Parts: sequence; structure tokens; C-alpha cells
Amino acid sequence: MLGAAALSSLSAMRSGAGMVTTAIPRDLNLTLQKKISHCVMTLPLAQGALGGFSLKAFEQLKKIWDRFDAVAIGPGIGRDNGTIKFVRQVVIHCPQPLVIDADALFALKGQPEILLKVKSVRVLTPHAGEMSRLTGFSTKKIEGSRQKIACDFAQKYHCVLLLKGHQTIVASAEGKIYLNHTGNVGMATAGSGDVLTGMITAFLGQGMSGFDAAKYGAYYHGKAGDLAAKEKTKVSMIATDIIEHIPKVFKKASS
Repeated sequence: MLGAAALSSLSAMRSGAGMVTTAIPRDLNLTLQKKISHCVMTLPLAQGALGGFSLKAFEQLKKIWDRFDAVAIGPGIGRDNGTIKFVRQVVIHCPQPLVIDADALFALKGQPEILLKVKSVRVLTPHAGEMSRLTGFSTKKIEGSRQKIACDFAQKYHCVLLLKGHQTIVASAEGKIYLNHTGNVGMATAGSGDVLTGMITAFLGQGMSGFDAAKYGAYYHGKAGDLAAKEKTKVSMIATDIIEHIPKVFKKASS
């Protein structure tokens, strides 16, 4: 789903990233270039038989990690077996701070212990359904004990966990908690989570800790959504409206 990658990339640019590069299976590169912003670079990588990333793509990335300050994986990436193997290798071996979202969370289903093998920052951004796959708990149980489950997971797997939903929760491996109060129901629109991923990744790239990047990502994402709702209404808001209001949120914060 190329739109998801485009949304995350443009969101990162609007959130202060100096340069954004979007990796893509090589046969989809030209299509993505037409869809994505002119200010975002693309990086065609090796693909598997089903058109997704292959393990050869990981070998290509290993040679160029030092070009990047932070990495995101998941939005629109797909769920074929080759891609899942690729995701798991990136999660374990990427030396940069890494945001794990969407289909990359699916790749960790049944194997969250992979996170114990890593040495750098990992920020996971699941909604309740994705959290259910990660933990094996029902969505009902998760919604009934959001803060405890988020805290327990972050501490057990040494990561930052951002659990999306009403009053998004951010939990750290050290036991820190942030409860977000910005945002509105209009943000339950396709692509909104991809925008959040881009924001968090940009903040990581600018030197924030994993916890602070997730915390401020949730806060400013919600504020941008609140401004967008005032202009577009909650019913009509779409993900690009949130991106359009990111500069306005930063302008207000600095005034």
C-alpha cells in the first residue's frame, strides 16, 4: 500500500526531518515516485517472488545504515512470507532507532521476544487489535487494562510502547508513563497512524529519546488533528489534513 509509505514520509518531512528516503521493492519504485512528494527520495531494493521485500533487501540496507539517523518500518509493507523475514531481520539488526508499526507489527506476531535481541531504541505503535496479536490477549482485555498492559509489555521487552486509542498511552522500559489528551474521533481515519509514525521517526532523527519522541509525537499528532477537525470537521477529515496542520501546531508551540 504505497499511500501509507507516502503519508509517513511526508509527515516526517513536515515534522523536521532534513531528508527522508523511502525504501520500496524495485518494481514499485516508479509508481511510488509518482505518488510521493517531490521532496522525498526513494530507494529501490531487492524484491521477492510475490513483489514484496526479500532478504537480499536487508543485505542491501546493512551497507548503508549509517546514512540514516532513524528508521521506520511497517506502513504499507505487506505480509507475505519474504517480507515478514525481512522485517524480523531489520527489527533485530538495525543499529538506528526504529519505529515499528502496521504490517511490521504483524511480522512480530507470536515472536515479541525478538525485541530482546536488539541493542538500540525500538518504538512500537500498535492499536488494540495489533496489541492483541502481540500479546495474545483479547482486545476486550486490552481495552479494559490499557495502561497496565502497555507498561508490562514495555518493561518485559525493553522497548517504548505507544498504545493507540482514546487517550493514547506511551510506556517506557524504565516504567515511565505518558497519557495523551489531544486528538479526536475524526482521527480514526485511514492513514492517520502512518502520519504518527512519520512524526515519531522525525523526532527520533532529531535526537529525542524513544519515550520523548513517542510522547511528543502523540501530542502534536493529536493537536494537528484537532486543528484539522476545526477546519474540515471530524466527519470529513482525512490523513493529509493532519499533515497540512503539522506546521501550524509547531508555529503555535513556538509563539
